[in-house]
Amino acid sequence: MKVRLFEIFTSVEGEGILYGTKTLFVRLAGCPFTCFYCDTKESLPLDSGTEYTIEAANELIDSNLQDQTYKVNFTGGDPLIQHQAVAELAKHIQNKKIPTYLESSCFDIDRFNHVLPFIDIVKIEFKTKDSDFADPKHYDKLIGHTMKCLESSVKSKKITYIKIVVSSKTKLDDFQELVNQIFNIISKESIDGFVIQPTYGISEPSLDLLLSLYDVVFPYYIDVKVVPQLHKFIGAP
Repeated sequence: MKVRLFEIFTSVEGEGILYGTKTLFVRLAGCPFTCFYCDTKESLPLDSGTEYTIEAANELIDSNLQDQTYKVNFTGGDPLIQHQAVAELAKHIQNKKIPTYLESSCFDIDRFNHVLPFIDIVKIEFKTKDSDFADPKHYDKLIGHTMKCLESSVKSKKITYIKIVVSSKTKLDDFQELVNQIFNIISKESIDGFVIQPTYGISEPSLDLLLSLYDVVFPYYIDVKVVPQLHKFIGAP
């Protein structure tokens, strides 16, 4: 089996509930979406990066592991594009007793369930209608898959948290509808975090909009947080 890796590097976690933890990032090539706010557009083509055998990729990951590395983060692109390879790489990391972390929009439930047994922490990104990610006609299908992946992660008792990227284009009504859908299928006790992540440097949302979006989630989940990307402010990759 082969895998295309775009880059591997150590940095601090720049997003979400594990903000600031020392992390080895394994960025895989390929993504089915073209979100306007994407900050790693160069990794979107599946033929970007470098091709490795799984064995060579595992050796490369091992050579980059450092003492006190908190976790290994599989990111992209979207790692589910190469789900079979991710499962093999994550299994290797788990055997070293290092937590594995998946960042994904969870666009396909079958791919997600293939990877899930080898993942300890799941960050599920729900796309908003304003993301310009693909043909709007496919939005409901995408959200259906993402919802199923959320249910599967919760049922498997993985550490699970939700991220929604928002911008000045985000419509309050659309956001409310999405949040309603999420908490119609899960309970607030079943997730470990809910992060509203504002875009930075492009279509940045106003503070008033961020507070309004926060107020939408709060009745369902009082620990909701607005968290910008840390690495944008400290010059980290």
